[in-house]
Amino acid sequence: MASLNRPGGNVTGVAFLSGELAPKQLELLHNLVPTAATIALLVNPTNSPLADTVSRDVLAAARTRGLQLRIVRASTGRELGDVFASLVQPRADGLLISPDAMFHGQIEQLAALTVLHSLPAIYQFREFPVVGGLMSYGTIHADPYRLAGVYAGKILGGANPANLPVQQPTAFELVINLKTAKVLGLTVPPSLLAGAAEVIE
Repeated sequence: MASLNRPGGNVTGVAFLSGELAPKQLELLHNLVPTAATIALLVNPTNSPLADTVSRDVLAAARTRGLQLRIVRASTGRELGDVFASLVQPRADGLLISPDAMFHGQIEQLAALTVLHSLPAIYQFREFPVVGGLMSYGTIHADPYRLAGVYAGKILGGANPANLPVQQPTAFELVINLKTAKVLGLTVPPSLLAGAAEVIE
């Protein structure tokens, strides 16, 4: 594409803003666990473009905050148990889960492992705190699909894709599971609660 505003050719679309939100997720996790010194980032090495981008961006954000970043890798659900065991010694103070389709398919296992290992964690999709994870921050999942449907209608109606700017989400939601926070012994700051779109009690 020539640019997001004027894609040119015959391609346009909707961006999910997946990896781009990772530095903000790190900020939210650090606000919840301000004493954290080491944060782990879980990536899928078989999805190297996303893993590399998220790793680079989170590493830069961690350095800005004076945090150590440990990058851990899993490409199958079976590897997740070993990954979490590796975070015990030396201890990670929090976990940021990269927005990967493989992890999304293991969301209940991820939520259970974070609680089992007493590891505060954040993920992009609200399904994570809904099934017992601590926190999520990301796009409202249905929005990109709705925008894609609108664009499909325009193109079927005769619009030229080259003239349709790539749509990007403008609304984001923070979801916090207070029950999980209590289990983990965390007190959620009022500023985070005030900014949450949903609080699960």
